[in-house]
Amino acid sequence: MGLPVTRRGFLGGLAGAAALPAFAAKPAPFGALPSQRQLLWHQLETTAFLHFTVNTFTDKEWGYGDEDPNLFQPLRFDADAIIDALVTANMHGVILTCKHHDGFCLWPTKTTERSVKSSSWRNGQGDVVRDIAAAARRRNMKFGVYLSPWDRNNAAYGTPAYIDIYRKQLTELLTGYGPIFEVWHDGANGGDGYYGGARERRMIDKRTYYDWPNTWELVRKLQPEAVIFSDVGPDVRWVGNERGIAGDPCWATYDPVGENGGPASPGDVRAKDSPMGTKHGSHWLPAECDVSIRPGWFWHPEESARVKTPQHLINLYYQSVGRGATFLLNVPPNRDGLIDEPDKASLKAYGEYVRRTFEKPVAQAAARQLTKSEIAIDVPHGAAFNVIRIREDIRMGQRVEAVAVESYEAGTWKPLAAATSIGPRRLIRLDKAATATKVRLRVTQTAAPPVLAEFALFREA
Repeated sequence: MGLPVTRRGFLGGLAGAAALPAFAAKPAPFGALPSQRQLLWHQLETTAFLHFTVNTFTDKEWGYGDEDPNLFQPLRFDADAIIDALVTANMHGVILTCKHHDGFCLWPTKTTERSVKSSSWRNGQGDVVRDIAAAARRRNMKFGVYLSPWDRNNAAYGTPAYIDIYRKQLTELLTGYGPIFEVWHDGANGGDGYYGGARERRMIDKRTYYDWPNTWELVRKLQPEAVIFSDVGPDVRWVGNERGIAGDPCWATYDPVGENGGPASPGDVRAKDSPMGTKHGSHWLPAECDVSIRPGWFWHPEESARVKTPQHLINLYYQSVGRGATFLLNVPPNRDGLIDEPDKASLKAYGEYVRRTFEKPVAQAAARQLTKSEIAIDVPHGAAFNVIRIREDIRMGQRVEAVAVESYEAGTWKPLAAATSIGPRRLIRLDKAATATKVRLRVTQTAAPPVLAEFALFREA
């Protein structure tokens, strides 16, 4: 499952987190364990999606595949400005739709003429992938790629020859643009399209056509630190909806099953199981919650008045990150090649909330307490708090099944909150601020002796 990360590496992205416990005798790991690449991915918490292609200019969500490449004309495209907008939202990674279902490639691929090199934009010398990847590196943001397996333009789609083309495209992306943190695959598995002028409907056997195991082996060879996302992983699972909301509980372990009860594969999974995962499942396969800041995934002018508010984004943060998943927020660039002002304003306010709320805890447990089933912490001056953060040391597996939080008031411990799964992270947001001189966490149900990484209290900004 990979080498364990260092203590510093595991906590590097979590401001204010308690140090991991030092064990007198190292506890035995329990159940499925995360790989090193998964541990690093868990640190990110919030990442961005950029849906951007000819659809941006045709006002479509799914291009047909026959669009003129010259339609792609983002005349003010500024990769640094795009990344800067994402940084204000406290995002730590960005995934670009390098090719959507219409087959238009945002880099000058050698595999097809349907790419930026066939557009007059920047005299055919443009490369959106190069520019976004470079801008992300400049801001210490990780870069990932989405490459649609369905291609409504390619004449070879539906034949074995297309799989070779797809892997050549993937190889270009994984060898020409620096380190990749995530490779994203969806379940779009054929239908009507242009197909080199054939204008027909082509369906494939989604369970076998793409030969995913060999494609994933290619990813492992070219970018061994990249996590691979799909309905069924193998590193990160889809949460089962496009609303950005994880189940409660949301287990980091998962044993996916196909729609009809057989083996699962990308595009063939019993999605109703995905939000919650599998309690003590055999695979460490955490959830990623994807949602768009707008009603659509691509930019549409009429949707500028329907951008999700900062409060909506904050709620989604608690319903995704707060349940142990990662929050993948799509922020589509407009036809100028920039992020719209309403989107930028919402991102900025949301990011400020997250930073201010979690930059300094009101109180937190000492590292020596984190291997106990009951942890009591003093609250300096009885300060008010309304957010509780609990994390397990997931290097040892996901062990805790239920916890209770209690406050000490007038000489009595009183119930304050409760939760089930903890795993990478559990955020409990109280309906109103609480005050107490002491707060106690009790592990009420666990499959193995608990090993926590944090128990801390915060006050919303």
